[in-house]
Amino acid sequence: MIVTSTDIKGLKKHSRGKVRDIYDLGDSLLMIATDRLSAFDVILPDGIPDKGKVLTQMSLFWFDQTKDVVDNHIITADTDEIIKKIAACGVADAESYREMLDGRSIITKKAKPVQIECIVRGYLAGSAWSDYKELVKNADGDSVVLHGVTLPTDMVESQKLDEPVFTPSTKESEGHDINISAARACEIVGDKVGKELERISLAVYGYAREYAAKRGIIISDTKFEIGEYEGKMILIDEVLTPDSSRFWDADIYEPGKSQPSFDKQFVRDYLNTLDWDKTYPGPKLPQEIIDKTADKYREAYKRLAGRELK
Repeated sequence: MIVTSTDIKGLKKHSRGKVRDIYDLGDSLLMIATDRLSAFDVILPDGIPDKGKVLTQMSLFWFDQTKDVVDNHIITADTDEIIKKIAACGVADAESYREMLDGRSIITKKAKPVQIECIVRGYLAGSAWSDYKELVKNADGDSVVLHGVTLPTDMVESQKLDEPVFTPSTKESEGHDINISAARACEIVGDKVGKELERISLAVYGYAREYAAKRGIIISDTKFEIGEYEGKMILIDEVLTPDSSRFWDADIYEPGKSQPSFDKQFVRDYLNTLDWDKTYPGPKLPQEIIDKTADKYREAYKRLAGRELK
């Protein structure tokens, strides 16, 4: 069953993201990860089989792994409990949604999201590499400052950084988020909150990077969502998934070039071969691209969690 949209009659829709549909349960939220795929900020017309289940179950895996590092928003991912809850909220035919909910839905605490994207980079890749190259072109010394971080001018693409760095960004309601320094993040949300965001982000990334390395996976960079709940900062949304992170195969890692990854980069690469202006509507994907992308998501889960997808 491919789920690209949800509509639970009788439940109030809280919000709809590029991938997740979120419902308001009063004292909590119901979060459903669909199989929607976005690329270049455009939701594509084709869903990716099991994508939402991979995102949900990988997040649950990491939330459990890192619960001693930082608390998170999970209340339950048990389908029976979820159906009971939505029935209690007035959904008379709650049982009829079981197949749609199973494996891709969670009930969470109602945390207040902090308006900063918490990004940690362990390697010079993606947009950071693009920004770095532009800085080096105009450098008048042997170092440059990238989003508040000083780096030498002789680095290569995908090179490992001496230490992981916190490179946050703003959350823009329209257009692309803006990369900022950790100091600027503190100015936006306050010094205490800003430093806590950095501490949590680096701690979770550090734990996950060591864990993944033992399983032959390099976590190049990742994005965390952090919210405030009952006076403390907790992890929310998703964590360390192929949608929020760049996963590389350690066996074929080679600095100096772009690395194959276990995420939707495969789709981006295909789309870049088309005559498409990267605006809505997005093009339909060939079945081969859909199947290979689904396999990459499932493989990422299996290698990191050590088990097959539910």
